Amino acid sequence: MIKTSQWPVPRDSVRYVVPEPTIKRLAAHPLTRDLYPLAFGHYRRAAGHHMHREHHSDNLLIYCTEGKAFLNVEGEPYTVGAGDLLLLPAGADHRYTADPDDPWTIHWVHYTGPLAEDFQHYMGFSGTTRVRQLGRQPRLLVDFNGLLSVRQTGFRTVGLIHAANRLRQLMTAIPLNIDDASQQRSEELETLHNYMREHLDERLSLEQLAELSGLSPAHFATRYRQQTGTSPIQHFLHLKVERACQLLDSTDVSFAEISRRLGYDDAYYFSRLFKKVMGQSPRDYRHTARH
Repeated sequence: MIKTSQWPVPRDSVRYVVPEPTIKRLAAHPLTRDLYPLAFGHYRRAAGHHMHREHHSDNLLIYCTEGKAFLNVEGEPYTVGAGDLLLLPAGADHRYTADPDDPWTIHWVHYTGPLAEDFQHYMGFSGTTRVRQLGRQPRLLVDFNGLLSVRQTGFRTVGLIHAANRLRQLMTAIPLNIDDASQQRSEELETLHNYMREHLDERLSLEQLAELSGLSPAHFATRYRQQTGTSPIQHFLHLKVERACQLLDSTDVSFAEISRRLGYDDAYYFSRLFKKVMGQSPRDYRHTARH
């Protein structure tokens, strides 16, 4: 039997549970038996929302549009934020709790069927990929809201057959949404990196960079590392060192002056950073023969 959270649903949120007799019909009908919903809904600012499932037989797809939640799947912790899509497959021990200070807003659907695992792989989820960052995707919201359009139809089988095929449409569109999000993230990163290159003479903080992205410092740092494999401050430092190498190669300017131009009044401190990145001191770098 479907196990949804017992979170008390307020007026501005929706929980729709498909009755057991209807589920049996969906499991047998040729148009739905391969993939069909068991429950779906929309929780807005779900303060106090939490759940722990050790053993469950269905799959749960959640799209977060606001706020945050803390997730643990098979012992691995995650922080879920706005724009994240997560899949909790059948059999995966998991728990989640809405951030008490900034509770998440989510669209969600429990589903099952023989094609559930195939769709899991098609959407890009695996045992090591539980959460995917899509950003704001209006098309995905339309698809989730399409499921809710069957409300007030009296659990008619024809309405739920339609919902089952809306679910299939939603899930087949996920890779398209991911492609759009990847392009958008690439453009956002390039904008951020251009900003860094234009401000090499400053000491930018994580808070300043996060503000450019409209995210909290912690969320920004996590997302940046997921996209690039390094931290934003580390990348900014590498840009500075790269610029220092160019000046050491092409000018006779002292390293103290180069440090000052790159926002460091303490040349000794920047020299240590330089050596940590390059593996040699600025002096040795300048006097190394290169062709």
